[in-house]
Amino acid sequence: MNEHKEIIIGMFGFGVVGEGLYKILQQTPSLNARIKKSCIKHPGKKRNAPEELFTTDKDVLLFDDEINVIVEVIDDSVAAFDIVTTALKNGKAVVSASKKMIAENLEELLQLQKETGLPFLCEAAACASIPVIRNLEEYYDNDLLHSIRAVVNGSTNFILTKMFDDKLDFQDALILAQQLGYAESNPSLDVEGYDAVNKWVILLNHAYGIVEKSDKILFTGIQNIQLRDASVAKEKGFDIKLVAQAKTLLNGKVAAYVLPQFVKLDDQLAFVKNEFNGVVIESGFADRQFFYGKGAGSLATGSAVMSDISALRYDYKYEYKKLYHHKPKELTNDFYVRVYISFNEVKSIRKDDFEWIEEWHAGLERSYLIGVIHFQKLQNTNWWKEDGVSLILTADGIIEEIDSRNAKKRSLELAGIL
Repeated sequence: MNEHKEIIIGMFGFGVVGEGLYKILQQTPSLNARIKKSCIKHPGKKRNAPEELFTTDKDVLLFDDEINVIVEVIDDSVAAFDIVTTALKNGKAVVSASKKMIAENLEELLQLQKETGLPFLCEAAACASIPVIRNLEEYYDNDLLHSIRAVVNGSTNFILTKMFDDKLDFQDALILAQQLGYAESNPSLDVEGYDAVNKWVILLNHAYGIVEKSDKILFTGIQNIQLRDASVAKEKGFDIKLVAQAKTLLNGKVAAYVLPQFVKLDDQLAFVKNEFNGVVIESGFADRQFFYGKGAGSLATGSAVMSDISALRYDYKYEYKKLYHHKPKELTNDFYVRVYISFNEVKSIRKDDFEWIEEWHAGLERSYLIGVIHFQKLQNTNWWKEDGVSLILTADGIIEEIDSRNAKKRSLELAGIL
């Protein structure tokens, strides 16, 4: 494709993102791109576009020789994978916003891109309007990347903002998020962390060359965070965010997870409020950089899709330098984390899992402790995800040198406390 050739698009889906892209393309004639057909599931639905634009037959798009780009913005990950693979095999470049589909099929998609040599771009699948994928691809060398921390889900961030700033409890904040359209009627994918970890699978690949399934990455959401936890955070000078983090450890391996975390009030992520997303990248020479923008919404996500379409004009494709041209980094579970855990009943806590306890607070209705635990213990158990238990990583969450504990700990013997 050259910069003067018209981009003829076949688009799957005409929901929030699809309609956003349609409006954006109407306002950017210089892009020389147009949607020829949009494949939809429900033809009777009223849409803000001419009726002749739509079809329910996917083959009309996938086997049209004039269409040179397939844009896929649907919420069915199985159908999306079929669309993307068929399009690539038919010689069409693909732009996708489906994080679940990509996370579930990353290895197969990488192989197909290798075989076909065709672009598969997905900036809209992680952090919407923030150009984080292309920055990780082009700007940061594998060996110089120290860490990435991000707020990647706008729904959970909105809820936590309301709990922290407005003192709403979780259920009231969730209802408000649903009323304002920031959370779905079934919000479990967002609030339980599934959406965030799918995005993290994508970003780990572009950051470190790591190819991993989402169920291999430790994650939870904010479903058990209570108003009392927000009060404790505020008392200690912290905010609470659902943070996706990847950090290069001293041994060269990468620690990665998606967990609620205390965030210092002067940390860049503390400034990420409501439905916005934010990414902090630390590297050897560039030091710390902060990306901030809308993580969802019609025009925000549509702008990311348009950016990918525009890049196709110059035959841009992901080179996956960290995967193919460097030695890919390796995930590790061999490190320790400092965690805050609040609970209704002491018997909910697996006391023997902790290396040591640094702080203990017994309350009339709810108690909490701060202690150090091996990351593998969290991966191998689920007690910390159960109802009535809330786990939040501390601001200095990762501990590499367990042998230094004797010099640091303000230990309270578990046996004596409990």
